[in-house]
Amino acid sequence: MIQVTRTLSIDERAIEETFIRASGPGGQNVNKVETAVQLRLSLDRAALPPPVRARLEKLAGRRLTLEGDILVTSQQHRTQERNRAQAMAALMELIRRATVAPIRRVPTKPSHGAKLRRLDEKAHRGKIKRGRGSAHVTD
Repeated sequence: MIQVTRTLSIDERAIEETFIRASGPGGQNVNKVETAVQLRLSLDRAALPPPVRARLEKLAGRRLTLEGDILVTSQQHRTQERNRAQAMAALMELIRRATVAPIRRVPTKPSHGAKLRRLDEKAHRGKIKRGRGSAHVTD
């Protein structure tokens, strides 16, 4: 089991890793060695609580496949180990962000005093603007 938070862990069999050839740094090495890593998290096998899974699907965005897997790719480094560590860290951070439930907004109304202050300010502004008009001089 991979511990994500104190209360949440996922089965390590839910994560598949495959190595592919990377574009980017590596020189001639990039054409020979498969240093980029793709981590595929199967949401069905991960056994996440339904609200966490729903938030994770929303956070994953384009990384969510049609099969319901999350695909994380890392190819910034020249070694498989560093790319693997970075991809795993990105996946764990994504899951941690999904475990945090959003704070529900409680709608509030302005107080009676706030309404009166707003109306007084509007009346004051209107009075200032009315005073800006040109004075009509009659000869």
